[in-house]
Amino acid sequence: MRSFLALCLLILWLPAQADQRLFYQPLNRDANVTPAQWQNLWRATVAQGGKTLIVQWSAYGDSDFGGSEGWLAGSLREARAQGLELVLGLYMDPAYYQRLEQLDGEGLNSYFKAQLGRSLTQYQQLKAEWALPVAGWYLPMELDDLHFRDPARRDALHTQLQAFNRQLDKPLHISAFSAGQLSPRVNGAWLEQLASLGLNVWWQDGAGTGRLAPLVRQGYEQALPCRVGIVREAFRQVSKPGQAFRAEPAQPALSGDCHAEAVFALRYRPWARGTLSID
Repeated sequence: MRSFLALCLLILWLPAQADQRLFYQPLNRDANVTPAQWQNLWRATVAQGGKTLIVQWSAYGDSDFGGSEGWLAGSLREARAQGLELVLGLYMDPAYYQRLEQLDGEGLNSYFKAQLGRSLTQYQQLKAEWALPVAGWYLPMELDDLHFRDPARRDALHTQLQAFNRQLDKPLHISAFSAGQLSPRVNGAWLEQLASLGLNVWWQDGAGTGRLAPLVRQGYEQALPCRVGIVREAFRQVSKPGQAFRAEPAQPALSGDCHAEAVFALRYRPWARGTLSID
């Protein structure tokens, strides 16, 4: 009986499988985190089962977080020292989502191509200056079935991503979310097509933002091919439309099915509280 109880306690304390892969979204305010705090944070992440850190971006608009000698590069070197594998994000335009709203047709194609060019430049700088061993690269420009609902636009995207991926030395990760504009079957087929390029495709489960009803989200998830991973949102959005984004931590909805799983984001996990601010 005593050994049985000990086994039960061990199972309760085992790290969640989804925390093997964690997204980290760098923000300028994280520059205030001390080297000792970073070290403790990465140690705690590994202790919780963390194996891969997916860094959402390494440049956001005009900010490169200090470049190769800045706080972000230093913290990621410490993450590597603590045993975490890195998937490093590239360039993100702060106006990306606004531009998607404003553009269509050839204008959208040209804009997306230009942003891929910015990410390629960032990739080259990271390779030349940051000297960080990485397992993959992450493209921060999230895809959705609203702005890419047109089959011709999806075909153009396919060609652009194929050409971009050929210039990288490690696997490319991208993510997408559902806005209810494509049927679950068509959405799943689209993401499968992107994965067939050799991309690591992630679908955001939408549980944190709550834009779609739970049964609708479930329908999209069930239509995903197994090779598409799922990002489990570990937050609940509390801000309303038109307000600055605010969210509270929440338990990610793990499934344990055939899909690889990751958690968004480290900032909302219990062991990051007191180190990474969510306000």
